[in-house]
Amino acid sequence: MTGESVRPRLLLVDDEEDFLLSLGRRLELRGLPTLTATNGPDALGILNDNPVDVVVLDVRMPGMDGIEVLRRIKERHPRIEVVMLTGHADLETALEGMRFGFFDYLTKPVQLPQLVEKIEDAFRRRCGEQADEHEVFTDKLQQHMIVADRLSSLGELAASIAHEINNPLAVISESAGWLRSVAGRESTTKSELEASCERALDKIESAIDRAVRISHNFLRFARAPDAIVREVDLGALAAEVGDLTSKTAANAGIEIEVETKPGTDCSIVSDSYQLRQVLLNLVTNAVQAIGNDGRVGIVVGGDRSEAQIEVVDDGPGIPEEHVERVFEPFFTTKEEGRGTGLGLAVSRGIVEKLGGRIEVDNRPGEGCTFRLVLPRQRG
Repeated sequence: MTGESVRPRLLLVDDEEDFLLSLGRRLELRGLPTLTATNGPDALGILNDNPVDVVVLDVRMPGMDGIEVLRRIKERHPRIEVVMLTGHADLETALEGMRFGFFDYLTKPVQLPQLVEKIEDAFRRRCGEQADEHEVFTDKLQQHMIVADRLSSLGELAASIAHEINNPLAVISESAGWLRSVAGRESTTKSELEASCERALDKIESAIDRAVRISHNFLRFARAPDAIVREVDLGALAAEVGDLTSKTAANAGIEIEVETKPGTDCSIVSDSYQLRQVLLNLVTNAVQAIGNDGRVGIVVGGDRSEAQIEVVDDGPGIPEEHVERVFEPFFTTKEEGRGTGLGLAVSRGIVEKLGGRIEVDNRPGEGCTFRLVLPRQRG
């Protein structure tokens, strides 16, 4: 365990010298002893000669990039924790960094309080690693599970989104072609052309708005931003997940209905990105459980102390002998190739870290309800 006076010793690595010096000074003012390096080889040299607990490492650097530096750090100094910084926060980079054992990553521009919190979390894990290797292994396994589950969800969503985006593109193409044909007619008067332009442009703008909304909803899920705890509108979040899943559901004759119970306060303080992943998991599972022709309800409710989101389906329910196992990693009742068996295990882990819980009401032959119960304020 660490005492109150023990502070993590840092190495900050970034090829942008102004950013490096400025951030280094600010970390020093926070009582964090900080060494700096502008490239990978210098960073590795410093680690050979100085005791360091946590490395804050830029991903994009000329020559030896951050992923290669991370790999070498973990080979030579496996107990040092690494927090990565990137202005290109894509899933591929996150997966690559995870493969070599990074602690976590943040996107630029970096908020100092968030970085300090991440550094202190990494330091606590480094100190705990010496006493409990199993806990660290479990934590890293959970990270891998979350990414694996996200990849599975993204694969299913991608096919639906590709089909969905074709609809507004078809409208744009048809409107543009019709406008061109009208403009090419010798008999078309100026007033007729203006009216035709107006109608076609209205259709095109509406289709573009729809395509932008579809792509933005998908990207908000696909891109993994930093965990940010802030005020979340559960009603808006439920509607967004409903939009994301509606096309896949409709293709199977399944209706997605979003409802907010009268008098419900939809506002909580939590992490919207993680809640979106959990809710998308539950709705996707419900659609797959029904198979064809049915209804999935996303119902927002709660009281003054706790908020609730229920995902209710009218499918066959869960076999009684499987109810106790649905949250086990890799357990699934789906056909082979239709799931990783990670979704519910990952979802429960996320919700518990957010201070909440998942409850299950099973109705064999009639359907199932998964209920997220969340604190109003993050503890």
